[in-house]
Amino acid sequence: MDSISNRYQFIQKVAVDAGKLAVAYYHQRDQLNIEKKHGDGQDLVTVADKKTEDFIREQINQHFPDDAIFGEESGFSQGASGYTWVVDPIDGTSAFIFGLASWCVSIALLDKQKNTVIAAVYDAVHNELFHAMKDHGTYLNNTSVKVNPVSSLNAGLLGVGISTRMPPETIIPFLDKLLHANGMFVRNGSAALMLAYVAAGRLIGYFEPHLNSWDCLAGLLLIQEAGGTTNNSVSHPDFLTKGGCVLASSPDVYQQLATFLP
Repeated sequence: MDSISNRYQFIQKVAVDAGKLAVAYYHQRDQLNIEKKHGDGQDLVTVADKKTEDFIREQINQHFPDDAIFGEESGFSQGASGYTWVVDPIDGTSAFIFGLASWCVSIALLDKQKNTVIAAVYDAVHNELFHAMKDHGTYLNNTSVKVNPVSSLNAGLLGVGISTRMPPETIIPFLDKLLHANGMFVRNGSAALMLAYVAAGRLIGYFEPHLNSWDCLAGLLLIQEAGGTTNNSVSHPDFLTKGGCVLASSPDVYQQLATFLP
């Protein structure tokens, strides 16, 4: 197997093992010390986030010590191989803390050209591993999945996200247009998991005016490999460190959704 294939097999197991570690904390969440990262928003972190990322980093450093790692909790560590792992140990920390099941482990790999080539999103509560390697399709556990082939916005649910980093005005016009087009939306608190749901055909698309790279790089590759369409924000040279707007959906509704953007 080539180096990407080796990493693909490796990270599937790591994502599951990391999820098992995180879910153990989830079942003891009343004992966790909760911290706020920034100001008065809902950007929360616990020892579960930190210990789960530590575990992922340790596994990568042990098996691929020359790879760089960019993690939500611990930042960037340099590597000489040209490959970069982008890690969100628990996407959906608020849901995690409040006892909701909508959280996951999200890991992506960027190649030497900074293209996403591997994705693993693991929902530990439901034991669902969404994974993909570029040009090899998307899988839910061992089953190949595709985006929902709907052509109408009222034929399914759209995932939507917003954070306290962004003013309400960045999403209200989009929702207004969606609802007037007879569409409907859901928000579960985990962008990575909702993007995985788009790839698996459970949601018809996803929109968020700003996402950090660790929240979405894995999910976007899942959607692309499942036959979906994504916007080109990830091609911006600053996306890895600064994030950006994300729109992704099944192809037949993408153009409709794109008209709702400013």
